[in-house]
Amino acid sequence: MNRRDCLKLTALPLVAQRQENAVETEIVRLNLRHTWTTTMSSSEFRETLHLGFRSQGTTGRGEGAPIVRYKESAQTAQKAVQSVAGYLKTADPWKFSKVLGEVFRRIDGEWAAKAAIDIALMDWVGQKLDVPLYRYFGLDPRDAPVTTFSIGMDKPDVVRQKIREAEQFPVLKIKVGLDSDEEMLASVRAATKKPLRVDANEGWKSREEAVRKINWLESQGVEFIEQPMPASMIGDIRWVRSKVHIPIIADEACLHPRDIPELATAYDGVNVKIDKCGGMLEAFRMIQIARSLGLKVMLGCMVSSSVAVTAAAHLSPLADYADLDGNLLISNDPHTGVLVEKGKLILPNRPGLGLLPAKGGV
Repeated sequence: MNRRDCLKLTALPLVAQRQENAVETEIVRLNLRHTWTTTMSSSEFRETLHLGFRSQGTTGRGEGAPIVRYKESAQTAQKAVQSVAGYLKTADPWKFSKVLGEVFRRIDGEWAAKAAIDIALMDWVGQKLDVPLYRYFGLDPRDAPVTTFSIGMDKPDVVRQKIREAEQFPVLKIKVGLDSDEEMLASVRAATKKPLRVDANEGWKSREEAVRKINWLESQGVEFIEQPMPASMIGDIRWVRSKVHIPIIADEACLHPRDIPELATAYDGVNVKIDKCGGMLEAFRMIQIARSLGLKVMLGCMVSSSVAVTAAAHLSPLADYADLDGNLLISNDPHTGVLVEKGKLILPNRPGLGLLPAKGGV
């Protein structure tokens, strides 16, 4: 072998290293099994952003569920990812913390887009390390909690049907926050005596109304209430907290790690959602901060597929409560990931997120 041939051979690894990563996005319409109604909106479907990140022969998958309240949509999330696609194509995914730091610096807002990138990178890392992500975070899958099943606002006969469909779940989550709360709870209690957790989605505008309804909910077997009043009314929540007996969990008031210290003076716990904060790493950081301040931790989700829900589920052994049913509310989930057995979250023991294609999925 002459010197020229040796130089050609030694150059091959360098050429391989210069190959670009691939970044693909797709907006997926997820069809709801039932019309989904809260104090904020009513819809038959939700659109989420799905992302594939391919590097070194492995594809990591991510998903972000945009939240209308924060002026996000699947379309704006897709544009946000496209704005950093050039950077991601040349980034080293092994340096994911550095990569995500740069992504957060370049993208203003658009937390669902950031979540999709974060989840895809973490899925890639887990696959490359050949470990499930719960193991990467040092967690025991047997510690995953029971998840609630959410019952959206609806007519009494539909509410009863939803409760029948949720027979395997030992705890239900009920949406309230309107003038029809008493009617909604009456429909639920006519069909089941199971423990309930309730989410008002900022629906009650006065602290007197909040106290009256929370104390009434306690008499109905409700374990705790999420976000009874608008996120900005922290002072009023402090007053409400002094007048009620069941825990109050912050949801819309809890977006990012920096929010938690102030919330600790008014709430008993926080609901952490990867779509609100920008992914798994930010969610993990929020859980640690909440724990350091003595707060309870709930892991929630948006209406999304098994991609985002499974990502959150890998962190669920750290949580006191889980509301990870977004994938169960849809009829066309493109993937299979976390499973539920009698309400218990069963984490996949496959590398990364551990996703598999769903039969008949999109």
